[in-house]
Amino acid sequence: MFVEIVPCLKDNYSYVIIDPKTNKTCVVDPSESTPIIKFLEKKKLKLDYILNTHHHYDHIGGNEELKKKYNALVVGYKGDKNRIPSIDIEVEDQQTWSSGNFNAKIIFIPGHTIGHICFHFFGEKILFTGDTLFSLGCGRLFEGTYEQMWTSLEKIKALPRETKIYCGHEYTKKNSEFCIAYDPDNNDLKKKINEINKKRLNNLPTIPTTLGDEIITNIFLRSDNDDIKRNLNLVGSNSLEVFSKLRDLKDNF
Repeated sequence: MFVEIVPCLKDNYSYVIIDPKTNKTCVVDPSESTPIIKFLEKKKLKLDYILNTHHHYDHIGGNEELKKKYNALVVGYKGDKNRIPSIDIEVEDQQTWSSGNFNAKIIFIPGHTIGHICFHFFGEKILFTGDTLFSLGCGRLFEGTYEQMWTSLEKIKALPRETKIYCGHEYTKKNSEFCIAYDPDNNDLKKKINEINKKRLNNLPTIPTTLGDEIITNIFLRSDNDDIKRNLNLVGSNSLEVFSKLRDLKDNF
């Protein structure tokens, strides 16, 4: 299974997944249709499935045109069937969605929205996280609660550390500035920031990252860390309280 990054809008990423044995394809979160169509035409591919992590327009904006052009089937969370255009296949938490060689476990991860899911292609150890987990960040709480988002991130943290993370936006450099401000002695983070800066200078994506890398560098996955608690004057606080404080600080960073 190949994953191709397709930049969309200002800083969105959509992903085209290709099964090289059959040339079957999926697209994850098509923000807009034109870049996806151009990519598919260049590679002489058609589109079979559209996978949506949540209902925000910058993740579903290309659904209807792509479905019309390719007769592709839309896969989305059953609880959001009225908010995601043209859903054909409704999926739910812990279900495995399969088609041919595509096999993805659905993980319900509310917080950014109350209907957010991720697609875990467990055979390939690949996870499409939408706007829940970013490299060095996490999504804003537009609909869910702090506890929902923290719990969702804990679900992701439990996956194998070699899991590749494909998220919805190129926010990594800005996220790194926040992380280092409150985790300044993290040498793993400093190393990652150097790598990020080199990639962005060459206009390269910082995605994918790995879960193992995020666990040691992403401050939102480190809310149990004693140094971070001290830096926030939250010694003795639990992880949820620390996470909530971090999310508030990031909103105004």
